[in-house]
Amino acid sequence: MISPFVKVQREDFDLQSEIDRLTNGRHDIGAVVTFSGLCRDEGGTLGALELEHYPGMAEAEITRISNLAIERFELLGLTAIHRYGKIEPGENIVLVIAAASHRQAAFDGANFVMDFLKTSAPFWKKEHGNDGTEGGWVSAKDADDAARAKWTGGK
Repeated sequence: MISPFVKVQREDFDLQSEIDRLTNGRHDIGAVVTFSGLCRDEGGTLGALELEHYPGMAEAEITRISNLAIERFELLGLTAIHRYGKIEPGENIVLVIAAASHRQAAFDGANFVMDFLKTSAPFWKKEHGNDGTEGGWVSAKDADDAARAKWTGGK
């Protein structure tokens, strides 16, 4: 079985370097789907998003999710990188790269990982305003639970 490449890191990542790491020398891959999540400015009010995680457990959960995706969609490779720390608008937060023989498997694999990552991986977000105020911790969204439920038959 293919092993996913999973990292939780403070530093930024380079999308093209990660695609190259996954695909260089491979001739069995017919599709690569990438998802790069960026910090948005929430209409100009957000100065930064602070992400905290449970070290060790975050990596283990992302690996578990990634292994499920590899098996379910017959992926030929998978990368999942999630950042933590203070991230400013426009900066990268998360990267998922799914490689497969065919496009639909790669699309489904990337979606699956993101839908589960948003609801299962132990990360917490705190907003910091442009005016220097510290906001509260961001609550989970019902839409994220609904996205995950489509993979589990509503469970």
